[in-house]
Amino acid sequence: MNRSLRVRALLALAVLALSLYVAATVPVRLGLDLRGGTQIVLETRSTPTTDADGAATDRTLEVLRGRIDALGVAEPTLVRSGDHRIIVELPGVQDPKKAAAVLGRTAQLTFHPVLGAADGPDDTSLPKQPRERVVPDESGTPLRLGPASLTGEDVKEAAARFDQQGGAGWHVTVGFEDTGRAGWADLTGEAACEAPGDPARRVAIVLDDKVISSPQVDPSLTCGTGIRDGATRITGSFSPKEARELSLLINGGALPVPVETVEQRTVGPTLGAQAITASAWAAAIGTALTSLFIIFVYRLLGGLAAVALACYGLLSYAALAALGATLTLPGLAGFVLAIGMAVDANVLVFERAREEYAVRRRPSIRSSLAAGFRNAFSAIADSNITTLIAAALLFFLASGPVRGFGVTLGIGVLASTFSALVISRVLAEFAASRPGVRRRPRLTGIATIGAVRERLTRRNPLLMRRPRRWLVTSAAVLALAGSGIVVRGVDLGVEFTGGRLIEYTTGAPVDPGRVRTALADAGFPRAVVQSSGETGLTVRTDPLTDAEEAEVTGAVRDLDGRADKVRDELIGPSLGKELRQGALIALAVALGAQFVYLAARFRWMLGSAAVVALLHDVVVLLGVFAWLGKPVDGVFLAALLTVIGYSVNDSVVLFDRVRELTRRSPGSPFAGTVNQAILQTLPRTVNTGMGAAFMLTALAVLGGSSLTDFALALLIGLAVGTYSSVFTAAPVAIRLHGRSRPGEQSREGGAVTK
Repeated sequence: MNRSLRVRALLALAVLALSLYVAATVPVRLGLDLRGGTQIVLETRSTPTTDADGAATDRTLEVLRGRIDALGVAEPTLVRSGDHRIIVELPGVQDPKKAAAVLGRTAQLTFHPVLGAADGPDDTSLPKQPRERVVPDESGTPLRLGPASLTGEDVKEAAARFDQQGGAGWHVTVGFEDTGRAGWADLTGEAACEAPGDPARRVAIVLDDKVISSPQVDPSLTCGTGIRDGATRITGSFSPKEARELSLLINGGALPVPVETVEQRTVGPTLGAQAITASAWAAAIGTALTSLFIIFVYRLLGGLAAVALACYGLLSYAALAALGATLTLPGLAGFVLAIGMAVDANVLVFERAREEYAVRRRPSIRSSLAAGFRNAFSAIADSNITTLIAAALLFFLASGPVRGFGVTLGIGVLASTFSALVISRVLAEFAASRPGVRRRPRLTGIATIGAVRERLTRRNPLLMRRPRRWLVTSAAVLALAGSGIVVRGVDLGVEFTGGRLIEYTTGAPVDPGRVRTALADAGFPRAVVQSSGETGLTVRTDPLTDAEEAEVTGAVRDLDGRADKVRDELIGPSLGKELRQGALIALAVALGAQFVYLAARFRWMLGSAAVVALLHDVVVLLGVFAWLGKPVDGVFLAALLTVIGYSVNDSVVLFDRVRELTRRSPGSPFAGTVNQAILQTLPRTVNTGMGAAFMLTALAVLGGSSLTDFALALLIGLAVGTYSSVFTAAPVAIRLHGRSRPGEQSREGGAVTK
């Protein structure tokens, strides 16, 4: 074992040992869509007296943190997002209505003198004096209240108590701060000046413009002698739950600024558990099929690559745990997807090693492998960097689960690079140095050129003889798919339009048409109903109140009494518009970033051709989803940016070979060089595509309803991206090259020679 191999082996062992330790000791944090719970996004609003800036949002967050802690939610998460938003995650909370009510209440607690009874119920909106208010008491009797003497800021603490001796039941004790004690004494002392039984002898405790208690001052108090110990009791017909909630709101105090719920997501634990189980099965079966495929193609080295894939999985999991990243449903899909992508680097190396072995006079497995790793490095680096660009854009420009997808995709790319260039290399070079392997080179899988390359070598097809025909074909595919956008329109998901999405599981298959009719009869004619699997049903509507949501759920349960709500998402119109604009920005920035990188790494001509190909893929994928009536949502955005990465990866590998062949033979016709590059890289494209297809097919079939559309988008993108990198990007590059050098090729690309 030479020195460089020993260094790589020690590095690989150290990283694997550390990863094993982290994986065994640090659990990965699961997102709410996997473990169940509620996520609420609150947006702070300015008032005439207070600006909802970052400082006000921070103070609001701290008040909310105290309220949530008092609710007893295990492992809640509160983070500020920008200057005006707070993201609240409540694991295990399946009743978002109560959570949103507690979080969103401003809890403006005030203490008022009662000036007397109002003239009647019709007088409640007409104050008698300036700053006087008329508010019904607990029983509905209107009272005239004076200006507030105390506020919630004067309260020191509140607690729910049960009076066992006096039999008064549950009540709330309130203690006042030093400044509040004097005010409370003055307020109760003035009320004591009125005769017992007079409404003016009462003190009104008002919470959010509602009298929650208006007790009479104790008859033992005389005029001017108030309660001076700074404590009082709020009595009433409280249940234990109501008393605790009231004490929670009083302790939390008033929010510095009002908040509005702009997004709300609730996922049942059953749906999350099903997603984890389905993805685990997809990962296991997909990895097994991918491993069998690369073992079949590359034999011993394929088996070692399968071992490296297992190591890649360990590295990725440990990295997620060490970084404290949250694994969401799209993130889990990205983790599974990256397993298929990890095959790409190994395939690139092995195909280059096959080429080296075939052209050498005295070939050896070790020297061919070393040359394969060396020659494949630039293509591996360029293709992985383009994928990292897409992952970084998802992280910085997206939000929520899609951002989690970007994190896991980026980690997967880095882990697969280390797995292929370090772990696979150590295993391959160690195996190649064994005497038994040297005596049986065909065992390694690189002593033969493979079935695909053998057929291409024998036939030597002139694929780029007439590049214009391929461009016409691509234009026809583009027009056919793109017409779906015009004819059917793009069905933007709730995330981009605002509205409510509710997913149900039913006891038996339910006809979506019957559900649409029932919802139309219930007053929701614009509801969009789609089936998901045999017993899945989704309903998308405009933004609904909780009462309207209950009506929708009731209409569904009238058709199937066993219908169970497993997911509930509410997106405000303003947030939907913002997410829609953010998606367009992410797409535009992705295209621009890809072009800048490719133009820097290659000539502008090749970079432009690659960008044209990926634009082709974007339009085709959008068009296919439009024809199928599939929603375009945040998960689709993740798939779309991944398809961009796929498309550019294939183009990068092709153009990397074009650049290499051009350097070797600078005077050769460009169309012939491109044709030769296609034939040399096509085995890699086929084998990599097959490896990824196994993973995506397993994800589509076994991943459950939540991941079906995601996997479908990636399967379509994989097929379209593989086609466009060869039959769109290459002809465009030839045409651009012909325009820059018009005398180099004939009108129909006749410079390609056999």
